[in-house]
Amino acid sequence: MIFDWAYALEILPLLGRALIVTIQATVLGMALAMPLGLVLALARRARLRLLSWPAALVIEFVRSTPLLVQLYFFFYVMPGLGLKFSPLLTGILALGLHYAAYCAEVYRAGIEGVPKGQWEAARALNLSPWRTATGIVLPQAIPPVVPALGNYLVAMFKDTPLLSAITVVEVLQQAKIIGSASFRYTEPITLAGVMFLVLSLAAAALVRYTERRLQLPGNRP
Repeated sequence: MIFDWAYALEILPLLGRALIVTIQATVLGMALAMPLGLVLALARRARLRLLSWPAALVIEFVRSTPLLVQLYFFFYVMPGLGLKFSPLLTGILALGLHYAAYCAEVYRAGIEGVPKGQWEAARALNLSPWRTATGIVLPQAIPPVVPALGNYLVAMFKDTPLLSAITVVEVLQQAKIIGSASFRYTEPITLAGVMFLVLSLAAAALVRYTERRLQLPGNRP
């Protein structure tokens, strides 16, 4: 099979528009997953069991069930409960919740990696839990876990083709539509793969840059 560059340029705008949908789902999904994951991590470490147990249950349940099942639940079951969203918004919510559970465990590992002396010093200074978390613990806990969070960003980007199961036309689905209409799959699938590769590498570079910017002074070479 020969790659037709003229045909590739012809279908490129269609794939580009679908790629915007893929990027939207990834960016907004991660924008939801990161703060929600932090909330779940803090709730799981709370001394109050009314907070820690439900948070632990949510985290383990979400991590133990496939993303595709969660997408179907949000898209087909939730409307019966009175919550109906557009396919794209449904996909963003499902991606955000799914990866929030993983981000929560990453945050928890970072928080537990803060030396106990920092917590004891905060208590000695009679700092409030809020001041302790925002002023002492989180500034030390988050920078070391940036690479792990970045890995989930790339993983979420590569999971966006699952949104086609709930009728979202992202870049890979658009490539399949073009291929089924023209019976020429080489160009659209190749272009979709190249787009995923380029943006995944760009996201990884952004994560490395962020890691360097957030690196703790004491850990700098």
